[in-house]
Amino acid sequence: MNISLKQINTLAIPALISGISEPILSITDTAIIGNIPINAIESLAAVGIVGTFMSMLIWVLGQTRSAISSIVSQYVGANNLEAVKNLPAQAIFIVTSLSLLIIVTTFPFAKDIFKLYNASDLILDYSVTYYQIRVFGFPFTLFTIAVFGTFRGLQNTYYPMIIAIIGALSNIVLDFILVYGINDFIEPMHIKGAAYASVIAQILMALFSIYFLLTKTSIPLRLSFPFNKEINRFTGMVLNLFVRTLALNITLYFATRFATGYGKTYIAAYTIAINLWFLGAFIIDGYSSAGNILSGKLFGAKDYKLLVSLNQKLIKIGLLVGVILGLSGAILYNPIGLLFTKETGVLNEFNTVFWIVLIMQPICSIAFIFDGVFKGLGKMKLLRNVLLLSTFVVFVPILYALDHFDFKLNGIFIALTFWMVARSLPLLINFRKQFIPLAKNP
Repeated sequence: MNISLKQINTLAIPALISGISEPILSITDTAIIGNIPINAIESLAAVGIVGTFMSMLIWVLGQTRSAISSIVSQYVGANNLEAVKNLPAQAIFIVTSLSLLIIVTTFPFAKDIFKLYNASDLILDYSVTYYQIRVFGFPFTLFTIAVFGTFRGLQNTYYPMIIAIIGALSNIVLDFILVYGINDFIEPMHIKGAAYASVIAQILMALFSIYFLLTKTSIPLRLSFPFNKEINRFTGMVLNLFVRTLALNITLYFATRFATGYGKTYIAAYTIAINLWFLGAFIIDGYSSAGNILSGKLFGAKDYKLLVSLNQKLIKIGLLVGVILGLSGAILYNPIGLLFTKETGVLNEFNTVFWIVLIMQPICSIAFIFDGVFKGLGKMKLLRNVLLLSTFVVFVPILYALDHFDFKLNGIFIALTFWMVARSLPLLINFRKQFIPLAKNP
């Protein structure tokens, strides 16, 4: 047996398309809201603030996808899927129950929540209005994420890609219809229209998730008891990933806070650079997802030799993708900045730091691929500890030290580079130490 590049790409490319649909959708939403004729700036600010809060909630609770994928893929590898067929429905029940609890506890306190983001006056009013509509789509989003995890565990990224495309396209179409309106038919709803468009798109994605899961797999959605024997492992995985995600958000919080403190020119340049960094992360995430899916299956099958071979191929692919991203950015260095702004001051600061983002790409690729592999192996505790270490022992001290020497944005991205090195090296060492001996002595 062997894992070919074609097999990897069959999983990675649909996962990549599914992944980048989210940032593309966010960019489109921003452009549509930014061009409404009434209070566009305030509306855009409100969407950005609420989007940040919602993304944090989704990042934290959306970790169910990796946990479900890991467990299901391992049982697929062990040729014992029957033993966990009722787990996805139980996991979906738990996560959607939590989402309903979040609606109940945040809806009446929306104004207080967004005051913490320094929102005030019209921006605060718009934030509350937008959130109190958007939040009702939250259970449907978490439901869809859990179904995506089930499909990944079943070694399938095609149907999640289809569902993601349906969601993105429907959201964009509904944005135009509900935000701008249709003459003599639908009145423009502006920011409320954007919120309703998102909720309707999330409901559509959930409905298509139900359809594809029930018609294309043997996994039931009917809730049954008692809980599956793997529910405790599932809960432990989610809790470890929850802590890991908090550490990740703390890193981004400190980076954004320092950039903001340097002034509006710096935060504008940082915003461009970090979003390009995110784009690179979404591109490599397709191969990270393939690593997640295949490593879980091979680990479940105890095929350690093929697992090591897969890991070596993913490292080569990751380095190649990282180098291509870096070289592409170097060739288009000046035009890329001009795509985002014509402000000379912002461009100057961006150009002084973008080279670090490009150099980071191969390192980031390795870190993200190992994240996917270890999620597939179910080693969430190790991932948690590595991110806590890299954040509080590496990133934060380096950031403060470089800030002391007035490195400004360069200091932030140098600290992020060391953060990525600290995330990737321990995982590389751990994998080789654990699985190379097993591959040699099956």
